[in-house]
Amino acid sequence: MSFRVFETTFAGRKLVVETGKMCALSNGSCLVRYGDTAVLANVTMSAKPREGIDFFPLSVDFEEKIYAVGRIPGSFLRREGRPGESAILSSRVVDRPMRPLFPKDMRNDVSIVMTVMSVEPDCDPEITGMLGAIIATSISDVPFNGPIGGISVGLVDGEIVLMPSEEQRKNNKLDLTLVCSKEKVVMIEAGASEVPEDIMLNAIKTGHEEIKKFISFVEEIVAEIGKPKYEFQHIEVDHDMFEAIKEFAIDKVKQALDTDDKNVREARLNPIYTEVHEKFDELYPEQAGMIDECMYKLQKFIVRRWLLDEGKRVDGRGINEIRPLSAEVGLLPRVHGSGMFTRGQTQVLTVATLGSSKDAQLIDGLQDIYEKKYMHQYNFPPYSVGEARPLRSPGRREIGHGALAERALVPVLPSQEEFPYTIRLVSEILSSNGSTSQASICGSTLALMDAGVPIKNPVAGISVGLITEGERWMTMLDIQGLEDFFGDMDFKVGGTHNGITAIQVDIKVDGLTYEIIEEAFEKCRKARIHILDDIMLPVIPAPREELSQYAPKMKSIKIDPEKIKDVIGKGGKVIQKICAECEVTIDIEEDGSVYISGIDAEKINQALGVINTIVFDPEVGAIYKGVVTRLMNFGAFVEIAPGKEGLVHISKLDEKRVEKVEDVVNVGDEIIVKVTEIDDQNRINLSRKDALADMAAKKAQQN
Repeated sequence: MSFRVFETTFAGRKLVVETGKMCALSNGSCLVRYGDTAVLANVTMSAKPREGIDFFPLSVDFEEKIYAVGRIPGSFLRREGRPGESAILSSRVVDRPMRPLFPKDMRNDVSIVMTVMSVEPDCDPEITGMLGAIIATSISDVPFNGPIGGISVGLVDGEIVLMPSEEQRKNNKLDLTLVCSKEKVVMIEAGASEVPEDIMLNAIKTGHEEIKKFISFVEEIVAEIGKPKYEFQHIEVDHDMFEAIKEFAIDKVKQALDTDDKNVREARLNPIYTEVHEKFDELYPEQAGMIDECMYKLQKFIVRRWLLDEGKRVDGRGINEIRPLSAEVGLLPRVHGSGMFTRGQTQVLTVATLGSSKDAQLIDGLQDIYEKKYMHQYNFPPYSVGEARPLRSPGRREIGHGALAERALVPVLPSQEEFPYTIRLVSEILSSNGSTSQASICGSTLALMDAGVPIKNPVAGISVGLITEGERWMTMLDIQGLEDFFGDMDFKVGGTHNGITAIQVDIKVDGLTYEIIEEAFEKCRKARIHILDDIMLPVIPAPREELSQYAPKMKSIKIDPEKIKDVIGKGGKVIQKICAECEVTIDIEEDGSVYISGIDAEKINQALGVINTIVFDPEVGAIYKGVVTRLMNFGAFVEIAPGKEGLVHISKLDEKRVEKVEDVVNVGDEIIVKVTEIDDQNRINLSRKDALADMAAKKAQQN
């Protein structure tokens, strides 16, 4: 392929696509430039299908190269290692909308790799990479029902903004990633600051209009340089075999599926599978491996027909009925906060832990190096689905679900000035039968409130499913596992009474209409208000007023950055002395933020007072408690704060005449002194005599 360059305007900025210059051995490749952001996208496909699998083997990788922002990686090896959470989440954002558009019965391995090679902060590399992946796949010979397009949509000062700049993102109330075909919405992922449903829908429609222009641009590229699509080997279930199994087993399978208990359902299905294999393995010896596929297809047929034709759900609920709900808090006595949320056979326990700023997570990615002071982690152990297998480290799904719950709660967290803690939430999935990510949002809200975190509003989450057949469609509230497996959509929304805080939409069809989205929004809104008002808030109506006795106590102040050196002292002597005497930990940031943590609130206040004395110059007329450091013939030097010392002249030591300084004070004594003067050279003159007189007068006035 010869070198070609294509240009268009996307959301007000130039978008340049280069092909035919790099990566000649890929099935499809392009370098996409958006501003000074450049991402290389490649798609490759194996020559032969993989044998012995019953799924389409697609892998999507988003590679963050630190050289793209002119930095050397901070790791010990000084090179990029395994993908960080940011890269994994970007991979998922590209994977989820593209996967449904590949043929479901293709078994050739397909790999999509986006390599971020240059980053301009105003031009999002994630969206640029997504556009590159779509273009590379569309012009390749890999079968793909595209093109589609993606865009980032923000809400700044009440106005909808497409592809917001770095400056706009600082005041952005909406972080929406939208993927669409020309006719429908393919994927929605969003974090939002309690944005109402109507504004969210308007943002989706606005983004869709810009995406349509991009799709037309891609279609022009495909018309010029697109390769003919590969004719792959289709994997289809034998129609006659399926009909025979259906006739033999449909009544038994219907009876097995008709229960609200996942364990009962599986116990009923197991002997049916055995009977089907005993009867049909000999009849179809060369296709025995397809029998389980026929049974899966039969269950899917039954569940979808029940829903579409009878409005019937496998567990007997109404279409808009939520499974039985319950909420509990304070389950674990020694942790800082805990909350458990149960919806049917889905159960999540979230634990909250509070720490100091030293516990913040250091992030070294394509953004600036920064500290993350709120973390949400999601664990999905095998026992949660009744499986016996070894534990593994978190996969992409766990990381994605944790990020969704984290996004849902970020808008309601207090500021660092109001609550200067590092917060870690861990959601343990105890039992899973659909929508665990939304249950983790509910459990996390409970845990935060139980821990005494002053969140602005409680957050709840719920999901809506979809069944389609031609022009027919229907949505159902609170889908369980079977409806997720056999349905066409998992539309997850987290939010408060005021609006949406997070969305994640996964679909298995070619897209959603605005009508479907609007109905899903309204069902989720009503459901989350019910969950909040009737289930969660009766258990804990507001954050606890006091933290757990086992949680660290913390206070913060903001000081002039020029004063940091005074608090630390030469060689760290001042700060070490404060920490030792007050039994606290002190963290100081470059902007002058000082965080003091410890077990005893009184000692934290003591340390705070010492720091205040150091950073705020002593006031004439103020009274301080100081320590005698030196004795001279003419008076005593008293330290009223670390590094701040003043002189009490012998005539000011006592209310009566003093012959010798040693008659009144000795080195190490604590005495009350009053600041009487600060001269031109910042020398402090003190008086114990005046301090005693003032205190006596104050006491007399009180009596």
